[in-house]
Amino acid sequence: MDRYDVVIIGAGQAGVPLAFALAQAGKKTAVIERKNLGGSCVNFGCTPTKAAITSARLAHLARRANEFGLRIPAVEVDFAAVIARARGIVDSQRSSLERGFEGKQNLTLIRAQGRLEGRDGDRFRVRAGDQIVLADQVVLDTGTRSMIPPIEGIDTVGFLHAGNWLDHLQLPARLIVVGGGVIALEMVQFYRRMGSEVCVIETQSRIAHTEDADVADALQDLLEREGIEFHLDSNIERVETRGDAVCVQVTGKGDIAGSHLFVATGRKPNTDDLGLESIGVAVDGGIVRVDETLATDVRGVWAAGDIRGGPMFTHTAWDDFRVLYSQMAGDRSRTTRRIVPYAIFTDPEVGRVGLTESEARKQGKNVRVARYELRRNAKALEEGETEGFIKVVADATTGQLLGAALLCHDAAELVHIYIDLMNTGAPYRVIRDAVFIHPTLAEAVQSAISALG
Repeated sequence: MDRYDVVIIGAGQAGVPLAFALAQAGKKTAVIERKNLGGSCVNFGCTPTKAAITSARLAHLARRANEFGLRIPAVEVDFAAVIARARGIVDSQRSSLERGFEGKQNLTLIRAQGRLEGRDGDRFRVRAGDQIVLADQVVLDTGTRSMIPPIEGIDTVGFLHAGNWLDHLQLPARLIVVGGGVIALEMVQFYRRMGSEVCVIETQSRIAHTEDADVADALQDLLEREGIEFHLDSNIERVETRGDAVCVQVTGKGDIAGSHLFVATGRKPNTDDLGLESIGVAVDGGIVRVDETLATDVRGVWAAGDIRGGPMFTHTAWDDFRVLYSQMAGDRSRTTRRIVPYAIFTDPEVGRVGLTESEARKQGKNVRVARYELRRNAKALEEGETEGFIKVVADATTGQLLGAALLCHDAAELVHIYIDLMNTGAPYRVIRDAVFIHPTLAEAVQSAISALG
């Protein structure tokens, strides 16, 4: 049996860079991956969705051409070509990751299903297909998959979800989307701009429920103006196929019919067939229990990425690699005590960091809140991107920025100004008193801060 210093099960956004770094540090490392390298981000998440969303934005801008003094007689969408472009970028990213393993000293890639099978003395036994390898330490990075709710009849309907949407080359005539979170909102706008009619069914009272109500309501209004239909506070009783139609029966609202169904109701951890019970790793609802160093309660076993609970983003998974390297081969100073921002890549985008206003008030903070409308920003006017606003929440006592929500063009980029401020621990007046370039959208970031006083 081959023995390794570290065996990483799963080649996601934490596992791959960690493997490279550990191998370079002299640790004999193996990565076991049953399918494609890169995790959800590369294969069906960030990479292809943002490529597709870019196509949708171009189509949307072309339809607005007359606002800019241009004439584009017609905008024709080649949906299969849009999907092919996204797939091509995925293939390129996968190939790049594959090449990264070639000829690397101390690094082995094993293409197989990885599973823990107890111990062999002080080492862990890991099955990789037909072989058993031994590991001094094990890192779990197996990610998540689409969680499918137990709705009657859903197993009889061929539905789309985050993991398979790239396999569908036909543009849905009328798409019914179940869910109102990040994945759902990005995809509903994409399909709508491609030409589909789109209907959203959400059990909660508002979409984007992690945001303040004013942000979520404004985002919904923007999407509704593009022709997207919303049914909130709606529970689905059953789903069935009638001829060529998919029919969703909603309590108190009757049937909602469409040509296709997209299910985006959350993520389920891929830990149910890892053999965690063979060595006693604790899980809570499939999530691996870890401390702030990403260590499980079994010494020598670590977890990274979505299965460790907490924020499920590519950037947090990548930072998990830095935490693990610090703990396994560094000075052990890095932990998951960190500020985690995120974005919703609708158009306009939502960029978020820190506390919402409601969260800050619930914590009893002495808060000061300011809001700046993008229509007041010169660059936004010049670019025709005046939708949305920036909202900042500060501690009135300490002068620290507690959080920010940006619903505007390039929000996912602009929010980093606030992220940097919060990571330094500097008071918000640092931004207020700085000199910003004119005309820029970044001036709106400063204007929101200046409105705090």
